[in-house]
Amino acid sequence: MMPEPWMRGPIAGVDPLVAPVLYTFQHAREDLAKYTDGLSAEQIWATPHGFGSVGFHIRHIAGSTDRLMTYLQGRSLNQDQLAALEAEKSLDGPDREELLALMDGAFREAESVVRALDPAKMAAARAVGRQKLPTTVIGLLVHIAEHTQRHVGQAISAAKWARIGAR
Repeated sequence: MMPEPWMRGPIAGVDPLVAPVLYTFQHAREDLAKYTDGLSAEQIWATPHGFGSVGFHIRHIAGSTDRLMTYLQGRSLNQDQLAALEAEKSLDGPDREELLALMDGAFREAESVVRALDPAKMAAARAVGRQKLPTTVIGLLVHIAEHTQRHVGQAISAAKWARIGAR
């Protein structure tokens, strides 16, 4: 049994200030692969007790990571991202493998951006959303990490409920 990603040592070539978001992505990959293993498509999209489905949470992790990384880069969302946000509300969708691949793709893109960040610019101002709410590069990195883990936990809970057949 391997320790959690953050306990596997430093990431070569990555400043320790930005490494935690990379640990978060790897931890999410591993946990979601483990806890969704063997779930049927019906279970992936089940809404136990009215809570969000496993599929919703994984699709939302991918989409929110993409959107938040756009803000981190100082850009506004494009039409494709806005359409993907709307599609997250759908009550069904891709199977487990496609969802995990979607999330992995978003993480890989984000990892490229994070690895290229200049740690001296963590306090640089950024704006989020249509209202251009103020934050910083480090503020966005922290939020991306905590938001990802919040939805990983919810997806794991949904997977456990779906596995026992709760609706």
